[in-house]
Formats: sequence, structure tokens, C-alpha cells
Amino acid sequence: MNKKRFIIPGILGLCLISVFIGIMIASQFNWTGSSTAVQIETNAKLKESSAAVESQGAFIPGNIFVKIAKEANPAVVYVSSTQVVKNFQFRAPMNDPFRDFFGDDFFNKFFGIPKGDLKRKSLGSGFIISKDGYILTNNHVVKDAEDIKITLTSKNEYEAKIVGSDEDMDIALLKIETKEDLPVVRLGDSDRLEIGEWVVAIGNPFGLEHTVTAGIVSAKWRPIGQGPYDSFIQTDASINPGNSGGPLLNIRGEVVGINTAITAEGQGIGFAIPINMVKEVMAELKEKGKITRGWLGLVIQKVTPDLAKSFGLKENRGALVAEVVEGSPADKAGIKQGDVIISFNGKEINEYTDLSRMAGLTRPGTKVRLELIRDMKKKEVEVEIGTFSSEAAVAKGPVETELGMTLQNITPELADHFDLSETSGVLVTNVIPGSAADKANIRRGDIIIEVNRQKVANVSEFQKIAKKNKKTLLLLIKREDHLLYTAIKEK
Repeated sequence: MNKKRFIIPGILGLCLISVFIGIMIASQFNWTGSSTAVQIETNAKLKESSAAVESQGAFIPGNIFVKIAKEANPAVVYVSSTQVVKNFQFRAPMNDPFRDFFGDDFFNKFFGIPKGDLKRKSLGSGFIISKDGYILTNNHVVKDAEDIKITLTSKNEYEAKIVGSDEDMDIALLKIETKEDLPVVRLGDSDRLEIGEWVVAIGNPFGLEHTVTAGIVSAKWRPIGQGPYDSFIQTDASINPGNSGGPLLNIRGEVVGINTAITAEGQGIGFAIPINMVKEVMAELKEKGKITRGWLGLVIQKVTPDLAKSFGLKENRGALVAEVVEGSPADKAGIKQGDVIISFNGKEINEYTDLSRMAGLTRPGTKVRLELIRDMKKKEVEVEIGTFSSEAAVAKGPVETELGMTLQNITPELADHFDLSETSGVLVTNVIPGSAADKANIRRGDIIIEVNRQKVANVSEFQKIAKKNKKTLLLLIKREDHLLYTAIKEK
């Protein structure tokens, strides 16, 4: 009987100890009911956190690029065109030591290179923006094309026509006729892009149809010297010849840019036109076939650190006014030489080229507010945007003349590129073979100082004199370190 007294409490004690030890072990390995509930709650929080990160574009699921490619590929098209180069003639490079001795005719005859119109094939990409067949691409893909063919992923081919185009922005709107509803891409908001954000490029590099590459946004609003409206998205997503005109998409599968340019000096550097710039002019392209540019009437330049100090500026940003065109909208608004324009309708001007782009994309007749710094004090003026015309505008990009040469005002960038000491004058940036300018021995890189014994400081002054004297122009040209006269006759 005494033994039973001790055995029963002993067994109960062992049971209690076993239960206690079991609880301790279970808690270490998350085997308890309460820890399971905690774990479920933790997993839910992790999923919620991942979803939040994904919505910000930082977390990329493994199959997101597959999804983007499947959705966008059917709306990406292959663009092939036949272009005509008028009055083609082989020209030896300017630095070729044999050019002056033999002349271009020697090379043409010796190598059997034909003169006259030359046909060449151009290949590129594009993307469908409406079910009834409107397509966006680059202007340089279809410029001067005799015929344009569009090939879909289904291998169906269509003849396309150019509805509208703009050389300065390098965009073209095409149209194909079809009774079927075509697949389309969604247009996004390029202003929302962040540096470091994932992007996808789709196109036909080197004729390899529907190639998909991925990368990140390397920079925004990048000027690369392509004209007054260049402000590109820079990306390291692979872009090659043939990608031109294809879409650059964000991680949501929306088009944020048109792939346009590459740099031959390096890899992993490509450029795309921001889609927001294109959206601003698409309706006008569709309706009128061209873009009517806004105009301020200013010659502007970059604010360097030295200039910023000289003008008493805290930052080297904005657009420095080097010249105001007489009678222009800027002149009427009271803008003066030496003013530094720092904002356009509330938008900051960081690079001086921002001002040309913003003004050019504003409809003529629109009243805008410009904030500027004059004598180290901030001032605000209201300007009514004018209509751009090549004769009125001084601060224009390249101007093609009827004489067969392309002229441009000398800017700090051009002076640096051509190693020029001059800060004013008219620079010849291209000469068409066989043209009146070519026959007058005018060359790329020449600086026109005088026209008919009158000094010219810009393209506008050249055009005014040339308009009055159409038959023959006497030009004083600076070529390297020498001055020479040449007479140019109209064809």
C-alpha cells in the first residue's frame, strides 16, 4: 500500500515533466499552435510587403518579362522601305589626302560608281497604336521612301502610307488598311520613369524579327546633339540598327519611348524619344501631317560654372539669352540679352535645351509664364508663343537651302565639335553632291562670313540676302585658317 502511494505521484510527476519538455522542444521548432498562427501572419505580411515593392517597380517576378513580351510582341511590326537618294555621287572624305589631287570624278570613274538617283533599302521597327492600323516609327526609317511595307508577327504584309512626319523629332505616323482589329500597345507616362527602373526594348535588330531585350533607365532628358528638340531616355537595354522605331516599355508593359539612336563608341548605350513628347503632337500629325512649332525668338546657350559666377547665379542651370530676335514674342515681352530663364510655365529648366523643346512643343498663341534672373533678381514675364518659321527664327537647327547646302548657326557645341574659334557666322554642315553649292567648291565645315559683301552672323541674315539676290551670290568663306571668295550660281 505504501508503495502505491509513491508510484502514482511519481508517474504523474514524470508526465508533467515530459509535457513541459515537449512544450519547450515544440517552441524551438515552431510546432505549437500559437507559433503557427504567428507564422501565417508573418507570411501574409511578407506577401503584402512584396506586392508593395513590386508596385513600385523594385521587385521583379521571374516571369514578368515573359508577360511583357507576350502582350506587346503582336503589336510590334517590321518596317521595310525603299528610299531614293537624289543626285547620288561618291565623295572622298574631307581628310583624304588624295581628294584634292584626284578629285571625286576620278574615284567615281575608277571604281565604276554610278551617278544619279540611288535606291536603297531601309529596315526598322514600329508599333501599332490603334486597332484600325495607325503605326508609330522613326522618320529616318521611312524618309523619302517610294514604298513602305509592314510585316506583322502573323507574317501578314501590308502597304503603308505616311500620314504625317517630323524630321526634328524624328517621328512618323503610318497607316495600313485592314478590315480586322489589330493588336495594339498601351501608351504610358514617360515623365513617371525613374532612373534605375527596368525597361524592355522590342524590335528587329539586324533584321532579326521581334527581338526582346531588357535593361534599366540609365538617364533621362539626355541631349545628344540631334537638334533643338532632342531630350532622350538613355537605356542599357540592347538597341541596335533595325531597332529604330520600336517601343521601349516599362515594367507594366506600357510604351514609354520610341527607340531611336545608338552610340557607335560604346555598348549598352541607347536612346529613346520620350512617349509624352510624341503624345503631345500625335493629333496634329494625324490631322495636318506636320507639326506647327512654337517660337520665342531667342538665341540661347548653356550656363557654365564660370558664366554662373559672372552672372551671380547660385547654380549653373537654366538658359542664358545670348540674343533676342527683333520683333519676336520674347522681344515684345521685354526679355533682354543676359537674362537667364530658369522656368517655363512652372517647369524647371535644367539643361538650356529644355527651353527650345518646351517652346517648340507649345501651340502658337498660347500664353506662358517665364521665370528669369536679371541682375541677380528673379523676375516673371508673360509671353505669347509665336509660330516658328525658318526665315524668322535665328535659334534653329540645320536649314537646308535650295542651293544644295545645309546651314546652321554656330553654337558653343558646334564650335567645339568643329574646333572653331568663331562665335558667330554661318556653318556649312552638309553639301549635296552635284548641287550649286558643290559646283562652287563649298565644303562641309566652311564658315560663311559675308554674302554679297555684307557680313552675316546667322542663318536668318544669310536667307534674307539670298532671297533678294537669287541668281548669283558672292560668298566670303573661312576654311581652316584661310579666307577665300567663291561665287555660287542658282541652278
